[in-house]
Amino acid sequence: MLNTSDVLETIRMIQDQNLDIRTITMGISLLSCADSDIHASCEKVYQKITHCARDLVKVGEQLEMEYGIPIINKRIAVTPIAMLVAASGGDPVQYALALERAACEVGVNFIGGFSALVHKGFAAGDQELIHAIPEALSQTAHVCSSVNVGSTKSGINLDAVRLMGQVVRRCSEITADRQCVAASKLVVFCNAPEDNPFMAGAFHGAGEPDCVINVGVSGPGVVRAALAAAPDQLNITEVAELIKKTAFKITRMGQLIGSQAAKRLGVPFGIVDLSLAPTPAVGDSVAHILEEIGLEQCGACGTTACLALLNDAVKKGGVMASSAVGGLSGAFIPVSEDAGMIAAARSGALCLEKLEAMTAVCSVGLDMIAIPGDTSAEVIAAIIADEAAIGMVNSKTTAVRIIPAVGLQPGEELEFGGLFGTAPIMKVNAYSPAKFIGRGGQIPAPLQSLKN
Repeated sequence: MLNTSDVLETIRMIQDQNLDIRTITMGISLLSCADSDIHASCEKVYQKITHCARDLVKVGEQLEMEYGIPIINKRIAVTPIAMLVAASGGDPVQYALALERAACEVGVNFIGGFSALVHKGFAAGDQELIHAIPEALSQTAHVCSSVNVGSTKSGINLDAVRLMGQVVRRCSEITADRQCVAASKLVVFCNAPEDNPFMAGAFHGAGEPDCVINVGVSGPGVVRAALAAAPDQLNITEVAELIKKTAFKITRMGQLIGSQAAKRLGVPFGIVDLSLAPTPAVGDSVAHILEEIGLEQCGACGTTACLALLNDAVKKGGVMASSAVGGLSGAFIPVSEDAGMIAAARSGALCLEKLEAMTAVCSVGLDMIAIPGDTSAEVIAAIIADEAAIGMVNSKTTAVRIIPAVGLQPGEELEFGGLFGTAPIMKVNAYSPAKFIGRGGQIPAPLQSLKN
């Protein structure tokens, strides 16, 4: 039973601690839209999305009003478009334009799924889609793209990694006059989940229902506030317990909103992704949580250990609150979207190598990081390969979303505004990995992949 103190606590979380539902994301299967005629296929895509998601934004706004809980984004994730390109042929950019038209019609913030899954090699449609990513993202405002280049079961497709290094560079170059925005809408994965509601990496996996609602919650500010109010003499075990209890409360809210949205839209409820997704807003920072645990600044020695504790406690608290936890679930560390991470990068406390170490224990990987604009495609590919190796060996999802900031160097900043924030340009080790990347082939799966 709820009591007055529970109600007041929730009000404080929303008003003072930036508690929100970061997204309700409708996953829609487009497999029924495959057609040998690309124009017919694109029209089927538009019709299906606008039919399934016609009430998504309206229902989200109704739930905001009724429960008083902000729902920041309403989004759509679709079947990897490379699968449709395999059937239709033609220019994949036409699919991106159809997705953009559908997103504008139903009023969502983003639509994800201009994607390809190439962790074990290229199938029909994959390379065509990957080559089309820069044009697709530059010509659309709402479309997001992802490519999965590795997995624990299959290893890492180094040919795909090399290609993605070139594609990331091209994305920045083609939108250099718009803060290199195309690169900010592209994620390169290892072990990509099929039910992730967060952009830019959301797509609707082949094992998912025809239509489903997934929810992503957010609450770094709530966790930070709980730690700030706790006595300094708490030992680290007690800190972990406090984070678990706070994550439980956050996840219960996500379960409520997700199940209500699914019921009203007449589709199944999928999962709650209980990732702590920060924003540039004051007090809504994962880095500040780590500093409340006891670091002078994020990036100090001990940062990886504190992040491991945080990530584990969030997951443990979440799984007690919902039987349908999925997606990524944990703590995000996007540099440009987190006020504490931005400050740490500016001061020099946080470097790219430390961020890479942190990704071994956090929810995703190198996220929303701006690097010098003259960074070569081979170096970008090698950063992707390093991150994919962490994911492959540790049987976890890792990802890279980096933005080569054309014309900028370390010490300067790329200003996005809004949720994307400000990205300090981070120094990159410029020693060449070109021979390694140029070898191509498949990095074999690790021994731990043999679990059958």
